[in-house]
Amino acid sequence: MTDTFDYIIVGGGSSGCVLANRLSECGKYTVCLIEPGGKNDNFLVNTPIGTAALMRLNKFNYCFESTTQPQQNNRTIYNPRGKGLGGSSAINAMLYTRGQREDYDDWANLGNDGWSYDDVLPFFINTESQERICDQYHGQSGGLNVADSRSSHPIGADFVQAGINAGYSFNPDFNGARQNGVGYYQVTQKDGLRFSAAKAFLTPIMTRTNLTVLTHSKVSKILIKDKIAYGVQYQLQNSLLNLKANKEVIISAGAIHSPQLLMLSGIGTNDELEQLNIKLEHELKGVGKNLQDHVDAIIVNRHKRENLISLHPKPFINLAKQSVRFFKHKTGTMTTSLVESGGFTALNGDSNARPDIQWQLIAGAMDDHGRNLKLFFEQGLSMHVCLLRPKSRGSLRLKDNNINSAPLINGNLLSHDDDIKDMIKAVRMTRQLMSTQPLRKNNMGEIFPGDSIQSDEQIIEFLKEKSNNIYHPVGTCKMGNDEMAVVNERLQVHGVAKLRVADASIMPTIVSANTNAPCIMIGAKAANMILTDNQQNL
Repeated sequence: MTDTFDYIIVGGGSSGCVLANRLSECGKYTVCLIEPGGKNDNFLVNTPIGTAALMRLNKFNYCFESTTQPQQNNRTIYNPRGKGLGGSSAINAMLYTRGQREDYDDWANLGNDGWSYDDVLPFFINTESQERICDQYHGQSGGLNVADSRSSHPIGADFVQAGINAGYSFNPDFNGARQNGVGYYQVTQKDGLRFSAAKAFLTPIMTRTNLTVLTHSKVSKILIKDKIAYGVQYQLQNSLLNLKANKEVIISAGAIHSPQLLMLSGIGTNDELEQLNIKLEHELKGVGKNLQDHVDAIIVNRHKRENLISLHPKPFINLAKQSVRFFKHKTGTMTTSLVESGGFTALNGDSNARPDIQWQLIAGAMDDHGRNLKLFFEQGLSMHVCLLRPKSRGSLRLKDNNINSAPLINGNLLSHDDDIKDMIKAVRMTRQLMSTQPLRKNNMGEIFPGDSIQSDEQIIEFLKEKSNNIYHPVGTCKMGNDEMAVVNERLQVHGVAKLRVADASIMPTIVSANTNAPCIMIGAKAANMILTDNQQNL
């Protein structure tokens, strides 16, 4: 294998897969994609309901834990992140949501030219292969298959009708003209199977002679000289090897690993790096700062339906029957994303206002990211409610100067008083929705927070004890031009030539949605900018 490429992409997650596809497409440039994990092409990853197991398996998931969080009763908060080609799109719930027009207009208003909604919409469209909707918001030939779920659990219809009865409108497309309302989520699946970013953008092009994909290879350092990135050092088994980049190194390792790699390469805060005996290459105080995630709580009700997902005898027997249906027709419960229905609304109750919270319904009782196995023996349903634009900000630091050490993740959720106030209201609105017919007729009392938990003070204690993130970390290499920005609007690292970051870490503020679709958009837009800049520099 050659040791020199035009472009080196660090990380084979959602953004990295798109970058590899688009940068190698014209055939003019040699591209190397380096991924620490494996190929992720197996039954468990490809079968949608496998998400429940993937949340806990180290082979596919880094399974990070945060530092102790004082504002959440000194708990550590679980931070699953995908490992292997496709990144977190290989283990996530496959929901395809983009966010709101205002999210991207806010980015542009912060000084990031070219990132308004009208600027990014073409990249959502040209990466999407939409099965159902054909209009000005969607594409049919972009690579990423987006489909309606092939699992239609009856509880979804009950939820949607309850939402309508509670005064929320039905929304057939959360990614269209408006986000408000209740409805059914579309998923990144094809023919009933998970369709990760790797399936969409890498698998079809693996035979390109100008593309090299290295798996089980971990980049330990960006090679920098005179503030110019010229390659990477990576680990392969017990060896350290170097690769050179003629044009650029692009870091697409995600909101956890991208800032970690920058700091290990000498880009960060001088004082912090000096303590770990890391040579400073360029000081950027914002590396690892500005960490954001959606704070999330789950309202869990006991429920009388016998076809919920649980280890009760009848539901378990039904799941066995559904397995036969899956192998024959690729339909039914085995194709579920676990979250089939949900919605978005504003905390002030105005159906025309910008949504502040998101609902995601699970047809089963769930606690602690599914790790509380006792709850699988309960017959219930769970409603996630998350705050879409939290004001709390966290950070990420290095534990030491070893790439194999997990970084210190401080999500700092619920550290802002407004987030606590908003989540109290969100919990109350969610309870009201879940007590609306036809959901109400099968409810048998709350498991969490519990029927006796009613006052603001009691709800706050519930939030401290049970709230979590919902796996959408962003912002740790934020885009902008202030002193805490890490990249500019073209995703070039401030002060270091031939180095960019392109993934969730560049978001200056978190989007009001699940983050996978925005990460794919970021990869496509980054590739377009890189190719444009390369032509201009000829």
